[in-house]
Amino acid sequence: MEQGYSDKAYRWNREKYSSKRRYVDIWSFVLTLMFKLWRYNKAWSYPGGVTEAKQAARRKAQAIWIRNTFLDLGPTFIKVGQLFSTRADIFPSEYVEELSKLQDRVPAFSYEQVETIIEQELGKKIPELFHSFEPVPLAAASLGQVHKAVLHSGESVVVKVQRPGLKKLFEIDLQILKGIARYFQNHPRWGKGRDWMGIYEECCRILWEEIDYLGEGRNADTFRRNFRAYDWVKVPRVYWRYTTSRVISLEYVPGIKVSQYEALEAAGVDRKAIARYGAQAYLHQLLNNGFFHADPHPGNLAVSPDGALIFYDFGMMGTIKSNVREGLMATLFGIAQKDGDRVVQSLIDLGAIAPVDDMGPVRRSVQYMLDNFMDKPFENQSVAAISEDLYEIAYNQPFRFPATFTFVMRAFSTLEGVGKGLDPEFNFMEVAQPYAMELMTNSSGPEGNSFLNELSRQAVQVSSTALGLPRRLEDTLDKLERGDIRLRVRSVETERLLRRQSNIQMGMSYALIISAFTVSATILLVNHYVWLAAIAGLIAAGVSFILLRLISRLDRYDHKY
Repeated sequence: MEQGYSDKAYRWNREKYSSKRRYVDIWSFVLTLMFKLWRYNKAWSYPGGVTEAKQAARRKAQAIWIRNTFLDLGPTFIKVGQLFSTRADIFPSEYVEELSKLQDRVPAFSYEQVETIIEQELGKKIPELFHSFEPVPLAAASLGQVHKAVLHSGESVVVKVQRPGLKKLFEIDLQILKGIARYFQNHPRWGKGRDWMGIYEECCRILWEEIDYLGEGRNADTFRRNFRAYDWVKVPRVYWRYTTSRVISLEYVPGIKVSQYEALEAAGVDRKAIARYGAQAYLHQLLNNGFFHADPHPGNLAVSPDGALIFYDFGMMGTIKSNVREGLMATLFGIAQKDGDRVVQSLIDLGAIAPVDDMGPVRRSVQYMLDNFMDKPFENQSVAAISEDLYEIAYNQPFRFPATFTFVMRAFSTLEGVGKGLDPEFNFMEVAQPYAMELMTNSSGPEGNSFLNELSRQAVQVSSTALGLPRRLEDTLDKLERGDIRLRVRSVETERLLRRQSNIQMGMSYALIISAFTVSATILLVNHYVWLAAIAGLIAAGVSFILLRLISRLDRYDHKY
């Protein structure tokens, strides 16, 4: 258990845990979080006054607290937190950054439980299945733990066994989370423009898929086939005779973690080559296969003694649909031309932006990013910096980055960090440049150069637009006549005057209340009703305080405008 966790950490790991206790734990976290979010906007909660730096520090502290609490609450929330780290359109960048650090390091369960699960799943006892089986796990995670074993045929394998009681825990947690999602969906502030029930359904689907080890085995086989022509990539083989939905047996492929730099140096591995291999392998997954590893952190990447890159853990994979390539090409052309309208339209086609009635603010945000952040040469760009800029723009905007998109961006950022750790001069964008140029200059088929195709497509589009212009004008006039088009005019000066007049009227009402209670207090005091007079006086004083704040706000507003 990590130092600093609370006493209730890993309470879920007990064999007999109460669903009522679980309900209290989860709702205690939710209510505490709501209080923290309510307090965040209150100026009085900041000693010495509120500043942007203090608010940023509080957001960071809240994000760390959320991450640690998710670890305390166990597997469901660890995975939900990892999924939430892909929703930069909903959560601030500090939350996204901290949740993306979630590492499910949890206590191992007993060897006796491992024996029971293997016997239940494979129908035989461990000595009948394996020549040897190490009781101490190589690693323990929230969903399961890994043991090294040797088959009777002499082949070394690793056996991943699912944590006992996991499905029951998921059922309890997801039922509680459904109530929480429904509450937030109906909340007047946090439910506006958010599909919390849709997010809940997505979380359910991904969680149930990830604990199906048969699916993980199929992913590993597909991934290995995609790299069979590359001798610098190794993928463990699945032993299907020893695999079920709760137990998976994989080829034992030992290696040195990519983050263990001294060990790599001692083994004589070319660190610069490994950095480039990581980037090339991922670009191959995305652009050639459309099937990629969604969680390539250093724990899932290793280096073999002969300098090959080893991939582990295929529970979380992503796929890119065939039509996304064309959408990416349109986005790249728009970025290259700094055409904000075209980038926005291509992102809508890709499903990265949810179209709304007024797309003006989105177009301005995208155009601002193109004008200010895309002025460096392609090879000098930083993936992490681009991701951060995108997430800043996306937060509280109609951007709805699909999980696939954010998984890709996070994987790029992770690989860039791994590459720089291996080689300080490594630049991910420099490795990606040939792939990007190929994507922008080569068509997906043999019909020729896509740049010429793009020019011809634009010419056809311009001619079509010109021919259709009279009809569009006629349709617009018809809509105006029918009242289908509404014009909304906003006058800041008029709004200011109306707001001021409303505040003045409110101030007059406060003054009348103060006068009435002051007179009442005086009459009561004269007639020796001291307590009643005191109550009336306190009410008059309270309303006076509100009136003074209103007058102060009016004064500040006048100075502001």
